[in-house]
Amino acid sequence: MHFKRSSGILAHITSLPGPYGIGSFGQEAKDFVDLLSAMGMSYWQLLPLGTTDAFNSPYKSFSAFAGNPLFIDLDLLAGEGLLEPQELDAVRVADPYQTDYQFLNETRLPLLKRAFLRADNTLRQQINHFAEAQRRWLPDYALYMTLREVYDNTDWYDWPDEDLKYHRTEALASARAQYADSVDFQIFLQYLFYTQWQRLKDYAGASGIKIIGDMPIYLSLESADVWANRRFFDLDDKGNPKNVAGVPPDYFSLDGQLWGNPLYRWDVLKKEGYSWWIDRISHALTLYDAVRIDHFRGLSAYWAVPAEAKTAREGTWVPGPGRDLFDQVFKTFGDKRPNIIAEDLGIIDDGVLDLLEYTGFPGMRVLQFGFIDDSDNLHLPHNYPQNCLAYTGTHDNNTLLGYLWELLPHQRDHALAYVNFTGGDWKNGGPESASCRAFIRALWQSPAAVAIIPLQDLCGFGSDTKMNSPGSAQGNWQFRITKDALDHIDRQWMRELNKTYYRTQSS
Repeated sequence: MHFKRSSGILAHITSLPGPYGIGSFGQEAKDFVDLLSAMGMSYWQLLPLGTTDAFNSPYKSFSAFAGNPLFIDLDLLAGEGLLEPQELDAVRVADPYQTDYQFLNETRLPLLKRAFLRADNTLRQQINHFAEAQRRWLPDYALYMTLREVYDNTDWYDWPDEDLKYHRTEALASARAQYADSVDFQIFLQYLFYTQWQRLKDYAGASGIKIIGDMPIYLSLESADVWANRRFFDLDDKGNPKNVAGVPPDYFSLDGQLWGNPLYRWDVLKKEGYSWWIDRISHALTLYDAVRIDHFRGLSAYWAVPAEAKTAREGTWVPGPGRDLFDQVFKTFGDKRPNIIAEDLGIIDDGVLDLLEYTGFPGMRVLQFGFIDDSDNLHLPHNYPQNCLAYTGTHDNNTLLGYLWELLPHQRDHALAYVNFTGGDWKNGGPESASCRAFIRALWQSPAAVAIIPLQDLCGFGSDTKMNSPGSAQGNWQFRITKDALDHIDRQWMRELNKTYYRTQSS
């Protein structure tokens, strides 16, 4: 994709307002699209839309292809006669500020099972057509989620049935027949997810808003994809990882980050023409207008940590597929280049820079990283290339306001001077929200093709609203905004900023 000079907002679906404890694909999402359009934005960037792990992370999912059923809008189902008003009343949540995952995990699937039982023949035919179109991944996923439930939510490598554990054909066919209703329910959930998502994406497109999705580079060991495609992953005979993913010590963690995901067998993937990876990219680009590949540097070289290691410090760099993978990707897509964004943050070496130049993909710049030392570094706006997406911060950063409070005094003074903040004495109760505006303006002035801010920074929120704290498993992914807060956003200021710096849709 050739990104024109434009702008956008980073906000996950979970963060949208609504009465049922989590954002969804319903009216509130359409209202958010309307807000983006009113501000002259062109992009809505999301976090991954897949299922989440026990700590609610969207970067560790049960599938690279399946969507999170929690995003299914309940009011839309009631409008279709699949749910009753009193059933909706029973799952309303009073707290509008945080996502209550425990309540959702206890109540949402039983409610959706009631909707499933009310599906008529016409709807079931539509579901069958959907299942046929998604046959490359959906049968394995639906059976996998069913078997997890059968085995008390244990993971595939702990299942007592060896034939199912090792994905043997006859056992799979027998299990599909035995648990047909449960398998069909899982397919029903994916049908609802994809149908509602497509309606929302179509609405956004008609409003001039393009969707940027997010594709985690690694998969969870506990995913249906690893269970069904063990040959693509660095596992021993019992299904245990030999080495796991992570990153060396960096800005976020002195010991590095030990993610624990299994690593790929790139030699095996290469022998099969990288077909699984190409399917994954193709699938993502049907969901979104453009997709960010998280941890893109891992395709140049990746940090491999022995599975028994205590910290990521014990890892080593191993060459990734590099140009070879993207030669196959470009061959598949032909003249229509895939709309990929490279998350090129972290430790970047010449190999990553070479791969970026070779692919032509835009990279990322993060304003917060510009002031963590005294160097004239690449994250300061005057150094941004045109071919990049620039952010005040990402989901892994503190909010802009929280970041300013955490800076050392000399760092904060330099940052405020850089953005020409003249709003008074910041340290003694000055207008902090005005300082956030000064940083946003600096980002909008930069050469970057696309300027994007997290929703929290647009609102001037503090660190209590940050989305994720890397290295900490608890308390993440919970931020939600209220309708009242969205209504109080200064749309006119944002629209004028887009117009002044030639980032409006019409520009």
